[in-house]
Amino acid sequence: MNYGTILLIEDNHSDIDLTRRALEKSRIGNELVVAEDGAEALEYLFGERGATLPTLTLLDLNLPKLPGLEVLRRIRQDARTRRMPVVILTSSMEDQDLAKSYDLGVNSYIRKPVDFTQFAAAIEQLGLYWLVLNEPPPQAPLS
Repeated sequence: MNYGTILLIEDNHSDIDLTRRALEKSRIGNELVVAEDGAEALEYLFGERGATLPTLTLLDLNLPKLPGLEVLRRIRQDARTRRMPVVILTSSMEDQDLAKSYDLGVNSYIRKPVDFTQFAAAIEQLGLYWLVLNEPPPQAPLS
């Protein structure tokens, strides 16, 4: 069953492939849209294609062109995307990244497990919670 789009903002091709495989293994059939840098992510969200927001956004912090924390800041500054669920999915072990992410309004912060089995389990739990159990906020009207 498809419950909307997942936007994966990630520049590492290995992590993109791992995420695809983990979604398939977990039988999460949502369309996966990949933005490989921060600028591409903002173009997706606020450009012509951005009329329908993703059901869930998975955001890496270490991105080219525009870092993940700046992408998050811009998402939260815009009324259209302010309520959109955003989960940081990162390898960063920095406490300041964790604190800043929550200061900027991230919904959840997950450190990427190194092991594929653990990574797949984390993606399955993310999918179960955010795509099935969670009651999403109403989308802000487009102005």
